This record gives sequence, structure tokens and C-alpha cells, in this order.
Amino acid sequence: MWQVGSQAVMAVLSILTVKFVAIGLSKELAGNYNSAYGYLQLFGILADFGLYAVAVREVSQAKDRAKMMGALVILRSIILVLSLAAALLFVWVLPAWRGTPFPIGVTIASLVPFFTLLAGIQRTVFQVEYKMKFVFISEVTQRVVTVLLIGAAIMMGVRESNDLQVYEYFLLAGGIGAAVLFGLSTFYAHRLLKIKFGWDPELMKYLLKRAAPYGAAYLCTALYRQLDVTLIALLRFDYDIQNAYYGFALRAGEMAYLFPTFLLNSTLPILSKRTSAGEDTRDFVGKIFFAILLITVTASLFSVLWARPIMQLLTRDEFLSTATTAGSDTALELLALPMLLNGIVLFAFYNLLTHHAWRPLVATLSLGAVLSIGLNLMLIPKFGFVGAASASIMTHVFLVSLLLPQSLRIMPMRLSALLVQQWIGYTLLLAAALAVSRPFLTSIPFTILGLLCALLYIAVITHVTGIRRSLSF
Repeated sequence: MWQVGSQAVMAVLSILTVKFVAIGLSKELAGNYNSAYGYLQLFGILADFGLYAVAVREVSQAKDRAKMMGALVILRSIILVLSLAAALLFVWVLPAWRGTPFPIGVTIASLVPFFTLLAGIQRTVFQVEYKMKFVFISEVTQRVVTVLLIGAAIMMGVRESNDLQVYEYFLLAGGIGAAVLFGLSTFYAHRLLKIKFGWDPELMKYLLKRAAPYGAAYLCTALYRQLDVTLIALLRFDYDIQNAYYGFALRAGEMAYLFPTFLLNSTLPILSKRTSAGEDTRDFVGKIFFAILLITVTASLFSVLWARPIMQLLTRDEFLSTATTAGSDTALELLALPMLLNGIVLFAFYNLLTHHAWRPLVATLSLGAVLSIGLNLMLIPKFGFVGAASASIMTHVFLVSLLLPQSLRIMPMRLSALLVQQWIGYTLLLAAALAVSRPFLTSIPFTILGLLCALLYIAVITHVTGIRRSLSF
């Protein structure tokens, strides 16, 4: 619940950040802003190398947790520096981006994954000790700092600026916020665990070997989920406009990707423990799947039914679709199905890795990555971000059809008829309410009011349908 609370507050702050960027920068510079972060996401996942997923399990089981954490921090630092160095080398060397604001933007924006990933490995301490309130404090403070810094420029009258200094300042604001996250995470982690730093080649080799399957799986995931923004930047002369539309829609959908991950990270230690003890986990796994479906169908319905008012709230009218041009709301509608399917992919991902069945997982994800890259290379040059979103839909359908059966063979689940009925009832009730209310969301104040009412409505229907009781783990 601390993680959910953190992400809920950060979602609100993210809305402000996206809104401020859309107001403060011209469409072209906003596209470069989105492109910079989209490009770095791939290298950020590469820098993680699956260490966080391994860290939660290894630290929770280690006899000397302080020594284990020290080795993990050293490994994370080495891999992070190498990964970001490669990112900066490519962006400054490739001819396609010479003379554009993209390379300097990536350089400044690289502060965010640098500090975030260093803070992220220390999150292991909070996860293992179940002291997630410190994550809440650190993450929310980070986002508040970024919002205040960018908001200050807006308050000073910055509007649709073509000034590169404003663009660089906005990116630097994110880096300063990430540095605050790192500082607070380090402070609180040190209070819980005195990390022992030491060069232990055998321990590091062991951790790298354990992390390698996760790293390979996460890399494949990054290739089919994050490479499209970079391919747009490489394949389209109007990449800044394309990623202005597409990038803001991706930012709007971030929570749909993050919430299932946090849920699975929270349940992984319990699931691993019960699995190791030989307990029957079918009911537990079924409830995890049920919770993921609730999260993702909620995000999917909002994205497809309220796409235009949500993107109007987050950006400006200039970013919305017209009779002849697809806009950010079109992108969000297209991303609705991948939001739903990605939760199922993540569910299968974690189940397979819980049983160390990494070979079929990596093989399947590799096929998904190849399919995604091939589709993007075919569709992006002609259709831009619409082609990228269409490639995402086809890739996610492909992955779910292969991964879910593999996952259930290795880790079966029991999904009762009651849970299925509750999910169908919840979906129909929410879809009906969103469809009926959509014509009334004619302005930003009405959209904000609608979102508040929708949250209250969700609380009511989860109670009426009995979902709250069913979600008791």
C-alpha cells in the first residue's frame, strides 16, 4: 500500500510535470524532451541487468545482508557507468542526430537514470524489511522537487519556448530531483542496514550468474517496449513532432506498466518462500493474476474511453488529433490494449523466473523483440507513431499467446468462478460509467472533477462486487 500510495501521488505530480512541459516547450522541443527519456529507457534497463529482481531474493535469504548489499551496489555502479557511457557515445556519434538538440538533451537527461538506478538498488533494503514508507518519502520528494523547478519557469511566464536553455533547464530539473531521490534513499537505507563494501569476485560472479537470465529477459522487454521511440527518432525526419504526440501518451500510460510490477515485486518474496516450502500456491497465484487484471483493465478503459479529455488535461489542444492528423489522444487509445496485455506478460514473466525457467522465457521474449523491431521498421517510416503503437499491439498479442500457457504449465493457478464474475462485473460497470460520462468532459475542470468522481466510483464498485474481500492475500 505504501508503493500504491507513492505511485498515486507521483501520478498526480507526473500530470503536473507533463502539463508544464507541454505548456513551457514548443512542440518540437517537447518531442526532443520525450525522445531523450525514451532513448535512455533502453540503456537504463540494460544497466539494471536484472540485479534488482535478484537482489530482493538474495538479500532476503543472505546470512550477511550487509555484505550482499555492498556487492550489489558495486555491481550496479559498474554496469550503470558502462551502460550510460555507451548511450552517450552512440547519441553523439550517430550522424542522424548531429545538429539537433537531441544529443545534449540525452546527456543532461542521463542524470535521471544514473541517480535513479543507484537509488533503486538500495530500495532492496526497504523491500526486504517491508519499510516501504521510506520509498514513499524519497520518491514523492523527488517528484515534488522536479515539479517545483519546472513549475517555477512556468510561473515566470515561459510558454511554448523554442529556447534551448529552457529545454536544457527542464531536463536538468529531472536530474536534480533524481539526485534528491538518491540522497534520501541512501540516508534511510543506511539507517536500516550498514552496508559493507568490499571487492569479492566470487560473490559478484555468483550474483552476475543469477542476474544474467533476468538481464537477458529485461533486455528483450526493453527492445519491444522502449525501442520504438528511438526508432522514430532514427527513421522519421519529423521525429520531434512524432515523439511529442507519442511521448506524452506513453507518459500517461506509465502507471499501467508500473503498478503490476510493484505488485509482483511485493508478492515475489512471499511466493518464493511458499514455493520453496512446497506449499500449494495455486490460490495465491490466482489472486495475483486477478489483482493484475483489475489494475490493467482500469488503465485500459480510461485510455480508450477518456483518451481525449485525459490528453487535453495533460497537454495542450495543439497535441490533440484533428480530422486529418492523429494526435496524443490517438496514441493513448492505441496503447490501451498493450496496457492490458502487458500485465499478463509481466505475470508470466515473474512466474517463470520464480521457478528459474528462464530459457523458454528469454527465447519467447527474444522472438517478441525480433517481431517488434521488424514491425517497427516496416510501419514507422510510413505511419510514424501510429505504426509504432500498432506494432506494440501485435507484439503484445503474440507474447501473451505464448507466455501465459508456458507460465501456467510451470506454476498453475486457481481462478475461481467468483473472481471471474467479479472481474467481468467490475469491467462492465466501469466501462459503462466512463462511456456515459465522456460527453460531459468538455473542459479541464470537468475532467478533473470526472477523475475524482471516477476514483470514488471505483471504490464503490469494488466494495459492491466484493472485490475488496477477494483481494485479501
